[in-house]
Amino acid sequence: MQLKNLFEQAKAASRELLLVSDERKNAILLAVADAIGTHSSELLAANASDLARMDRSNPLYDRLLLDNKRLDGIAADMRHVASLPTPLGKTLIDKTLDNGLHLRRVSVPFGVIGIIYEARPNVSFDVFSLCFKSGNACVLKGGRDADDSNRAIVGMIRDILSSEGINPDVVQLLPATHEATAEMLNAVGYIDLCIPRGGKRLIEFVRDNARVPVIETGAGVVSAYFDADGDLEIGKKIVNNAKTRRVSVCNALDCLLINQQRLGDLAALVEPLIKSKVLIYADDEAYATLDGHYPAELLRHATDESYGTEFMDYIMALRTVPSAEAAIQHISHYGSGHSECIITENKAVAAMFEAQVDAACVYVNAPTSFTDGAQFGLGAEIGISTQKLGPRGPMALDEITTYKWLIEGHGQTRA
Repeated sequence: MQLKNLFEQAKAASRELLLVSDERKNAILLAVADAIGTHSSELLAANASDLARMDRSNPLYDRLLLDNKRLDGIAADMRHVASLPTPLGKTLIDKTLDNGLHLRRVSVPFGVIGIIYEARPNVSFDVFSLCFKSGNACVLKGGRDADDSNRAIVGMIRDILSSEGINPDVVQLLPATHEATAEMLNAVGYIDLCIPRGGKRLIEFVRDNARVPVIETGAGVVSAYFDADGDLEIGKKIVNNAKTRRVSVCNALDCLLINQQRLGDLAALVEPLIKSKVLIYADDEAYATLDGHYPAELLRHATDESYGTEFMDYIMALRTVPSAEAAIQHISHYGSGHSECIITENKAVAAMFEAQVDAACVYVNAPTSFTDGAQFGLGAEIGISTQKLGPRGPMALDEITTYKWLIEGHGQTRA
């Protein structure tokens, strides 16, 4: 393995990190947060180099973009992570057996966490802050699109770690190559957990090829259902915010389901989308309703492929359903287990939706754009888990720890 030495260094550094106090970690996180401001010109210059290689019309352009406002937000998130209580050393179970053995189950780091991600340089900061705070070393594998940005970010972080007397190998950046991805996925004994952040193809590749443990994150085919008892003004705000706030992120709305009884309100419901020039793929009933009330150049007939697609663009599917049960059935068939939403004033229908929709995050009268670790008060996130085994939803400090049993005795033996 060409990268074996790098993996070995990260593993050794993870053991050293076990001896660093939470207070020391917090001070270093604050130093990195301050450095984001003082090094902003270098970071933005590196990001500009990446942006110059990408077409502005590419939906990933917005994900790749860094500016002073976004750097300020990243620094604020890092300071928030530093302010949170440590997830380590928590006693999860404490009991004494009849034979006198004292058992405790306590939270500990995984060790080394590998992250594979695409055109999201902010992920480099988020992953470092969460892993460092939780006592994990991190091995980062970014995409080619953001390589200059990631190298500037990780270089700055490693310089600060060295100046603070911390082994800089607690954060490593792999080459932005497919070969590096393959080596990470096969780094048994070095990578304790791998988390892919990206589209469906990336996640499926990692899941199908990894020999190290994987938590699936990222892919989001997101729906919102406007119920027979939905409030139109609330619905307009939710649909517009979920669809247009940032189209390239995994919590963005991909499909609007509308109850057949409310087709008369459909034109008003989607009217705010016109400003953002959202292209709608509508079923026959919805198309007939919008024809003449929504710009013709932004209205298309839906096909089977329109549903179950994560558009990551100013595009949305639209489907008419006869009931909440039919909406739930649609979500069950086409959803990815990420985030789903219902707009209704009917508490019984809302409760049924919450109970039967199988997703990490289920919203009632609020947009799916809130599915985010920082928005949930977690400081930042390492990804949105869409699987059921282990963490689910936004993964932050607690979700990237495991536990071990500590057993204390005084000479007991087993018969």
